[in-house]
Amino acid sequence: MSEPEGAAPKEKAPKETLSYEQARDKLAAVVKRLEAGGLTLEQSLELWERGERLAAVCEEWLDGARARLAAAMARRDGNAADEDGQAAAGDDAPF
Repeated sequence: MSEPEGAAPKEKAPKETLSYEQARDKLAAVVKRLEAGGLTLEQSLELWERGERLAAVCEEWLDGARARLAAAMARRDGNAADEDGQAAAGDDAPF
């Protein structure tokens, strides 16, 4: 969809810094408002776009949490492997 001739292009809103919980709650409110109906097409589209941005914020938080969890599990698994290797080497040593 193009802008009418002479109209300034819409600027993208600055990216919000929201916690996961804030973004999730705002997204739930957007969904509730859309489900309630009674909006104009333009209002519905604006809310939908807002919901998409909020969903993206939630997805970023979840991706980050998954990465942190995977890193922590890899460290744990790596430490467990190191400890097993040290225990096995210690079994060969005479007492």
